Amino acid sequence: MKILLVDDETAILNTLEILFRGEGYDVAIADSGPKALAALEDEKPDIVLTDIRMPGATGLEVLAEARAVDPEIPVILMTAQASLQSAVRAVNEGAYYYLQKPFANDELLAICRRASEARQLKVENRRLKKEIKRNARAGVDRPIGIASRFLSVLELAETVAATESTVLISGESGTGKEVVARYIHTLSERAEGPFLSINCGALPESLLESELFGHTKGSFTGAVRDKDGLLVAAGGGTFFLDEIGEMSPSTQVKMLRAIQEREVIPVGSTQAVPVDVRIIAATNRDLEEEIGRGAFRSDLYYRLNVIQLHLPPLRDRREDIPILARHFLDHSAVNGGEPFVLAETTIGMLMEYDWPGNVRELENALERAVVVSTKRVIEPSALPERVREAPSPRLVASEAPVNPTMEVIERAYILWVLESEGGNKTRAAEVLGIDPSTLYRKLNRYGIEV
Repeated sequence: MKILLVDDETAILNTLEILFRGEGYDVAIADSGPKALAALEDEKPDIVLTDIRMPGATGLEVLAEARAVDPEIPVILMTAQASLQSAVRAVNEGAYYYLQKPFANDELLAICRRASEARQLKVENRRLKKEIKRNARAGVDRPIGIASRFLSVLELAETVAATESTVLISGESGTGKEVVARYIHTLSERAEGPFLSINCGALPESLLESELFGHTKGSFTGAVRDKDGLLVAAGGGTFFLDEIGEMSPSTQVKMLRAIQEREVIPVGSTQAVPVDVRIIAATNRDLEEEIGRGAFRSDLYYRLNVIQLHLPPLRDRREDIPILARHFLDHSAVNGGEPFVLAETTIGMLMEYDWPGNVRELENALERAVVVSTKRVIEPSALPERVREAPSPRLVASEAPVNPTMEVIERAYILWVLESEGGNKTRAAEVLGIDPSTLYRKLNRYGIEV
């Protein structure tokens, strides 16, 4: 246990140092207020024992700085000129004890022992709380999937969850961007705070700004009272901006300021309001392409894109389809009844469909199947027509030979991946596990034009 002793009288300081070293304390000393302020950062004491009246900085200033460095550190104040007013002020400002000189050594040691015990108890409580949080997070339900591309996204999400970094989640509609955003929030230090969200494309510009930043009474027709925005309401937690690519340029400017300055100006006000929130944004658009068209600000993009997570479409993680289907059907059981199950032919049909609406479309299709099925086993006839009548995926443009060569198989696989990625060569190279330059050579070799 380290104690910082502060007094401008050398004799008292030396006596206290001998006393506490004899009791087994690790002792740091300062013979002035300014030296004490520096020692708080350098020495990281567990207890502070300081005189009140000192040149340069008073004991109350040392108390305030100690509380700023560590709100739980016990600070004991000593003075030869005690008064009720100074004692009340010391206690109000967070002093552990207020001691009048002269004092008995036994009395001082007893006070410091109690302070030490209180300090250890707080440290242990803090450790236990962290342990409880860690255990609680260990039990957090992970988003469902076993596909390697999806698992790599989750692993990165788990890594960045412990930070305060802004995250940008990209991917097609229905891929589960909000599910991943909530997962990051649940694993973060902000998990006990709120998780609030807004769809930037669902509201007109004026209403979106009011919802984000708040407004003052009379700032527009219908503003009958002051209202905090969602960024303020999400204080201490996480705010999820869905479809950030839909945000108008003027709102983008205000959002950029909110992220940079950590404050917002409500509509109709000139006074800034501080915000304490982590931002996670999502988009189904290519924001770099939007920047090229002048529809999205590059400075906001780089502020949002500190960490980027790209969620693959469901057609690129087909091995997850049966697992997701089982999960959705397990929730179909009513009043403890048996859940619905899929016939083998139904599973095959689900696997063949491309799911342009991704996981959301799969969930809706299975909800429909549960409603129309008269038996617990869901047959293909219960699926939506678009799923039943979808053509089987075609890997090659022409019929392959009975015993194809490796080159034929490789060419067919590259074509299939390119088609799945919409012709995006960079993403196709990532799926194939090769460098983009290697992919370009193979495309030239096989005469493939995208």
